[in-house]
Amino acid sequence: MTQLPETQQPQPSTILQIIERAVSNPDIDIAKMERLFSLYDEIEKKATNKEFIYAMSAAQSEMGRVAADAKNQQTRSVYATYAALDRAIRSIYTAHGFSLTFDTEEIPGDMIRLICDVSHTGGYTRRYKIDLCADGKGAKGNDVMTRTHATGSAITYGKRYLLLMIWNIAIGHDDDGNSASDQVTLVTNEQMQEIL
Repeated sequence: MTQLPETQQPQPSTILQIIERAVSNPDIDIAKMERLFSLYDEIEKKATNKEFIYAMSAAQSEMGRVAADAKNQQTRSVYATYAALDRAIRSIYTAHGFSLTFDTEEIPGDMIRLICDVSHTGGYTRRYKIDLCADGKGAKGNDVMTRTHATGSAITYGKRYLLLMIWNIAIGHDDDGNSASDQVTLVTNEQMQEIL
């Protein structure tokens, strides 16, 4: 699991010591106690958020591109399935103390909101979400699936895209940019005149 460098480790809170002393005082003002607890909560939240960010950075530094393993016949495009993404990154993010939980939320219309809570063992959770259409329509606007199938499809699609967004993952073969130089096509003078 990712650890903050020793210089960045949260120090034991003096606020907690003050709270412990205040609790033993029978004359303590309740409003002051509430403010102390609120201050302690704020300090804890900042510390766990900092630990979350540090671990997120460390996990992402170990994640590379994920190869496409499926083809969409309608759009003639390739993509990485949820299974391929999961195989490529689960062991990395769990080693850094992260866990993911998915859920849905009702929103108006033929839409579904997919939610992913990314929790870290340090105690911090960040929520990510994406709204997706689940109307069962195909690319040409005709009905191609039932509402149940459309919902399942939207959830699968959303889980893939949430993983890509959360971990900042690119899809494709990583060749250090070599293929880009191989694919340069120059325009001839005749083609330029035709374009103009």
